[in-house]
Amino acid sequence: MATLVLFGATGYAGSRILDEAVRRGHQVTAVARNTGAIPERKNVRAVTGSLYDAELVRELTVDADVLISAIRSRPTNDGRSLLDTVPTLVDVARHNKVRIAVVGGASSLLRTEGGEQVFIQQEPTIPPEFLPEVTLHMEFLDVLRRIPADVDWFYLSPPVGFGSHAPGERLGRYRVGTDVLITDEQGNSSISGEDYAIALLDEIETPRHHNRRFTVGY
Repeated sequence: MATLVLFGATGYAGSRILDEAVRRGHQVTAVARNTGAIPERKNVRAVTGSLYDAELVRELTVDADVLISAIRSRPTNDGRSLLDTVPTLVDVARHNKVRIAVVGGASSLLRTEGGEQVFIQQEPTIPPEFLPEVTLHMEFLDVLRRIPADVDWFYLSPPVGFGSHAPGERLGRYRVGTDVLITDEQGNSSISGEDYAIALLDEIETPRHHNRRFTVGY
């Protein structure tokens, strides 16, 4: 059993990660701005807060094994973004010996080996209000890649077809890739929230990707 601290526990990915962690018997501190949506369950402690509260993050991760960031990358009302969490993540990884798991984005993936990024094709169709959220996740991955190797992290990019707009169902299977978008024989790139959560918890339980991004899909 691992001790996990999950930020963004009520979001699309976070809520499914919480469900899968509970299913596997892990101890979870589920953090959200509004904990009313977190049901009372054995092995789950709901805490009101955010990843932008450095003192809270340090406190919650003292005895934790993994910190999971499932928060949105969209800038907050006061101008903060996912990039502002990096110093805190590095601090707790070093001093509390916590592994960092990040629910990432798909736009930085390559369409083909050596090809262009998914973002290049997506950009003309992305509504302007969502563009900062997309680009911030790409910048965040670049920052992670420059962090010294003593910080243990992984960044799990979902397929393009991932989110509340394409929920899918739990199949209990997935394929793993590195920097290239995973597609099926019809060219579709998708995974359900439940199977994404399975992949993330599998990586936590059996680490295979240290200080790198990987991706999953059907």
